[in-house]
Amino acid sequence: MHQKSNTSDPGRPRAISVIAAINAIGCFVTIAFWLLVLVKRLVPLPGGLGTLLERANAATTYGFLLGDFVWSVPLLLLAAVGLWRMRFYGWTAAQMANALWVYSLTVIWTRDAYTSPSPGGILFLPFALASIWAAYILWKYRSLFWRSSPESAVNVESTSHP
Repeated sequence: MHQKSNTSDPGRPRAISVIAAINAIGCFVTIAFWLLVLVKRLVPLPGGLGTLLERANAATTYGFLLGDFVWSVPLLLLAAVGLWRMRFYGWTAAQMANALWVYSLTVIWTRDAYTSPSPGGILFLPFALASIWAAYILWKYRSLFWRSSPESAVNVESTSHP
């Protein structure tokens, strides 16, 4: 039997509550990080740089910024809300966000291995590691997200779903 949290929804396992919270924190941290980059101009705009390599590096950073605001932030928000409410869209958004964490950090870690550790690579490492755990937990509890109502998920074993 899975552990229950002491929340208003007795059908939500504690691990799902933790994952929802991690997604909410990840959403906030992502927004704060990129706003800091923009406001403080921590990375110069690509058009103002001289060499092709400098422009490409800056453009890649701004590409991650754009990708995070278009994909990661909405998915993290949907995941946090949907997991908290035990809805299928939360499960789906969370799994998509998990894939984005692993993919993005793989690119960043590869780049950093040839240069130096970047603030984003360090800051977002815990979220990438948590996403690997979360993907497993969400898969384990997947059947709880396809029930007709959250009440029907109470006392359901987390077994495989056909």
